[in-house]
Amino acid sequence: MQTLLRYYTFSLFFTAACLAGAAYYGWVSSGTVAGMLSVLWIVVVLSILEVSLSFDNAVVNATVLREMDPVWQQRFLTIGILIAVFGMRIVFPIAIVSIAANIGPWAAVELSLGNPQEYERIVSAAHIGIAGFGGAFLAMVGLSFFFDADKEVHWIGALERGINRFSTLPAVEIGLVLALLYGVSTMLSPEESLTFLTAGLLGLLTYIAVNALGEWIEQREEAKKASGQMVRSGLGGFLYLEVLDASFSFDGVIGAFALSNNMIVIAIGLSVGAMFVRSMTVHLVRAGTLAQYRYLEHGAFWAIIVLGAIMLLSARWHIPETITGLIGAVLIGLSLLWSIRHNRAEAAREASAQAG
Repeated sequence: MQTLLRYYTFSLFFTAACLAGAAYYGWVSSGTVAGMLSVLWIVVVLSILEVSLSFDNAVVNATVLREMDPVWQQRFLTIGILIAVFGMRIVFPIAIVSIAANIGPWAAVELSLGNPQEYERIVSAAHIGIAGFGGAFLAMVGLSFFFDADKEVHWIGALERGINRFSTLPAVEIGLVLALLYGVSTMLSPEESLTFLTAGLLGLLTYIAVNALGEWIEQREEAKKASGQMVRSGLGGFLYLEVLDASFSFDGVIGAFALSNNMIVIAIGLSVGAMFVRSMTVHLVRAGTLAQYRYLEHGAFWAIIVLGAIMLLSARWHIPETITGLIGAVLIGLSLLWSIRHNRAEAAREASAQAG
């Protein structure tokens, strides 16, 4: 228990500070105990929502992070979390309103505080573009994990081996994402369809660009090592994780408006959740959990594919965030159970071999 608390101590203190701030804000803004308790309740629910939607994000972050240089690991866990908490949960919604309403950032802040209903309307109206960009990027992340010719471990054996047979076909995952983008766009109005397709293509290009940058940096590192230089950089992985974090944050930010249209309350609630995601990432990396549970990554990447598909489909149909979080939790939970069952079977075989 003490070892576990070591990873979550800062998040618990951060949560306590945020809850205290939320209680103060609720009291000052409403002047009543009921108003204060209402704000606290919304913050707690938003935090749980963010954690449930982002657990698969923590697993994927850990997958990439464990391969990075320790210096860049620390940079992601410090600078990266500042970008995730303050950038995506506070700056991102303000930027959307500022661009969509053609007003300055400070005017967008004043709008969020003075006219939260209009602020919510503008942010929600940008959902088509957000769904296209985030859905396409996440779908590429998930599909690329399974369309990998070097992949040898399979969780859902028949399905994953079937997918793996097509992994040698060039850009097959890009073709699948483009087909899904086009299919959803045909169900939208002409104006929405153009916005959706443009955002989706930008999501694809961002994924390709970030991965290309990572490959280029890796090739430079290999060349330096070959010449005797031991200089390493995790810039490519850092940028990849930042874009991935942003894509995961979209649904949480948009879904938060179902509970509140107050920017301060939303920022506090989502920030608490984001901090716990950081702690889970550190826990998974430092404790070697991914190595212990061989199918956990598979469950997370299946959850990412589902989340990407839901984001794309949400441009046409509203899909409750509760369903999104529940599907991700179920997939990760099943992959964890299968991993435990595999470990027990391996231990039993080793014990039998030693006894024989």
